[in-house]
Amino acid sequence: MRDLLSDIEAGGTTDPVERARTLSRRELPKRFYKEVGIVRQEDGLHAVHLDGRTVKTTGRNLLALAEEEIAARIAAEWAAQSKEIDPATMPLTRIANAAIDAVPARAGEVADDVTAYAGNDLLFYRADGPQTLIERQNAAWGPVIGWAEARFGGRFVLAEGVMPVRQDAALLARIRQALSPLAPLHLTALHVATTLGGSALLALALMEGEMTADAAWSAAFVDEDWNIEQWGEDLEAAALRAARRRDFDAAAVVLDVCAGRSAR
Repeated sequence: MRDLLSDIEAGGTTDPVERARTLSRRELPKRFYKEVGIVRQEDGLHAVHLDGRTVKTTGRNLLALAEEEIAARIAAEWAAQSKEIDPATMPLTRIANAAIDAVPARAGEVADDVTAYAGNDLLFYRADGPQTLIERQNAAWGPVIGWAEARFGGRFVLAEGVMPVRQDAALLARIRQALSPLAPLHLTALHVATTLGGSALLALALMEGEMTADAAWSAAFVDEDWNIEQWGEDLEAAALRAARRRDFDAAAVVLDVCAGRSAR
């Protein structure tokens, strides 16, 4: 599954190493504005303004959203920039850019991507040992699978190890059907959460208010956290995980707001 945020920022390259090089070579633009605000337009959308001028997305579209709370949070990201504008510290802006520039024309592809991930979900593949890891997986993942089976009306096939298992096509079709009504911003946030957490089921539970961002993120890293306990933590990997968590939390905020919940 391609990461919509990095995909757009790095010009669509699918190579993660080249994508990282592309992003690292870019010079950060200087902050050129003093005042940040949002303005409600005649069409009801809330546009982000810098010194009274509308902001454009990376695709040169107007950065304007129906959700006032998200627009206000995006404005806060712009206001928090210091001498330079660092997109890495502006996850909501990046999600909005993807939702405005890319997803409307690719909504079916994005929904199919999430559904495909649900067919080969992280939560299906269980360790055959040691017992402590098995118990942690069962405790973190079992309730999510139980919820998803009840929600979408079917049973998932679990496996030990990494050999792929085939899931019921009708069950996956019901998941795909549930994604069809989602607006671009909502769908973008779901895709981002799925990609970063490595699990469509965790992202769906987050979207429907069945899990908090903390719970979903912890469940996504059961295996990694167990390995860290055994072998220690790599500092570079920890920094990357922290950056991904920032984007994941931003996606969780969007999912809450789009669902009519107060952002947690």
